[in-house]
Amino acid sequence: MDKNQATGLFLISALLLVYLFFFSPKPPKEQPAAKATTTAAAKNGAGVAPAAPLDSATAARTLGSFAAAAQGTAQQVQLQNANLTVTFSTKGGRVEAVRLNKYKSFFGKPLDLIDAQSAQIDTRFRTTDGRSIKLSDLYFQPSAVQPVTVGERKGQRLTFAAAVAGGSIEEDYTLFDDSYEVGYALRMPGVASTLAAEPLTFSFVDHVRQTEQDAQQNRNHSTINHYLATDDHGALVEASENPEEIKVAEPLKWAAHKHDFFIAGIIADNQFSTGQFNSKVDLEDKTFLKTMSTTLAIPVADVQGGKANFRYYFGPNSLPILENVAPGFERNVFLGWGIFRWVNKGIILPVFHFLEQFIGSYGIIIALLVLLIKLVTWPLTYKTYVSQARMKVLKPEIDELKEKYGDDQAKVQSETMKLYSAFGVSPLAGCIPTILTIPIILAMFQFFPNAIELRQEHFLWAKDLSSYDVFIKLPFYIKWYGDHISLFTLLMTASTLLMTWQSNQVNTQMQGQMKVIGYVMPVIYMFVLNSFAAGLTWYYFVSNMVTFGQQFITRSFVDETKLRAQLEANKVKNKDKKPSGFQARLAEAMKAAQEREAQAKKGDGEPREPKGDKPKKPTRRS
Repeated sequence: MDKNQATGLFLISALLLVYLFFFSPKPPKEQPAAKATTTAAAKNGAGVAPAAPLDSATAARTLGSFAAAAQGTAQQVQLQNANLTVTFSTKGGRVEAVRLNKYKSFFGKPLDLIDAQSAQIDTRFRTTDGRSIKLSDLYFQPSAVQPVTVGERKGQRLTFAAAVAGGSIEEDYTLFDDSYEVGYALRMPGVASTLAAEPLTFSFVDHVRQTEQDAQQNRNHSTINHYLATDDHGALVEASENPEEIKVAEPLKWAAHKHDFFIAGIIADNQFSTGQFNSKVDLEDKTFLKTMSTTLAIPVADVQGGKANFRYYFGPNSLPILENVAPGFERNVFLGWGIFRWVNKGIILPVFHFLEQFIGSYGIIIALLVLLIKLVTWPLTYKTYVSQARMKVLKPEIDELKEKYGDDQAKVQSETMKLYSAFGVSPLAGCIPTILTIPIILAMFQFFPNAIELRQEHFLWAKDLSSYDVFIKLPFYIKWYGDHISLFTLLMTASTLLMTWQSNQVNTQMQGQMKVIGYVMPVIYMFVLNSFAAGLTWYYFVSNMVTFGQQFITRSFVDETKLRAQLEANKVKNKDKKPSGFQARLAEAMKAAQEREAQAKKGDGEPREPKGDKPKKPTRRS
């Protein structure tokens, strides 16, 4: 690796650090030791306070012909299959709580995606006489749970009905077996004519609870995604601790609250006419990580025409499942942008899912994934090593040039390029293979912390490969490092230092500051990656060890004596050959730099015209 390659490697490392700066977990802010007041949520553990029923006089005044349904007692009714337990409240006939039966929180408790204290789903509409009515103001009568069959799908159906205004409001819910989707239909027979000519408003207020080991990652990965009718995807900023808001004034197909590894979303069979999405963070709240709220406009014509049909999705943020839910719904799984998403979706995930059919340990799957990637990229690794070996062979000639031209760096560079051209050596030959592997390197930074396949998967001392491994819990917090020691990160750092040392044995041109940087960068990564997913640091540790073995094997195939003979043959062959392409342009640039430097030196010895003697240009008024 010569100076050009070292510069390329430094730029790559800088790119990685910039990338990590935006995605690495932020250290928690220090909280005051004690405060006289706390948030309401911290006091009572409730994010959404249940509304009291309206008294008869207030109901008649505010609800008018809908007041008959304003009295009653809230009851709970459930639909359940192997995946979900969905609890409904007769107050509003709405979803009140959702439990994911096949998952548990990191702390071993049942995983309640939403519950009555953390979330509230409601729908509001206006009447022709100007009243604003929410479904949660009304009490509904539930039907008995009925079996339902649609094609080959079997499930259950539950209907809520409230007699109002000479008609009724009906809400139908359908849960099929082995599904994470809940069908929802809103009907208003005999009442639709009393609706004002404006959209109904669906609202979902969601206080996110911690379900994963890393509260900061849990918070940063929680957001609201939405999908427009024009097939454009949008989202709130995930990691922001500032209030976020998006207003959408065009039709939408769906909106989804992403809780790191799980989704609570609603999809319209037709369209929502507009939408608004908000999130805010209260770092003093010890109960909830983030508050997210969605407001969607339901066209009144859909309700009047009996076409207000929707589907809730309550389930894992898993790409194979989400691809079959709705167009664009798989975008809830964040796998990076552009080429990085393509690498993860088109290469990494398919290989990963193939291997997990035969192997139960995800740590071993990651190791095998490394071996496959290294096997495919071995030709690039071989070219990099051969390029380093060529530079090592040419070191005596390059040292002579440095000694001959001394401090004239432009001349040294110009003559070095001529030397490369004479011997048929490209200065980019060792850098380009490294650059070509960058998409895989950066893709991994998004794959491991976002892949639900790794969630709560144990390996060695790591309890969860999607989060950091805690080998030693520190009794104090270290800024930029954390309050724990990740052994996988330490192993990765040690192996990277070993790789740097081995590379320097071949790359004898790496000297001075660039050599020091090679040893400093792994230590910086140790601090940055200490709170990253254990699967990622395990991947890089295995990758470093495999690369170390690859270079050891490759060295046995590279004979420096034969390599020197080949370069001498190239020199004879290229004796009368003019440089072309990149080398020619680089040589011209070097020559121009030399000329500018010579002119600058010449100009330093000549007297300069005082600035004040220059005549001023006449100004022109407009």
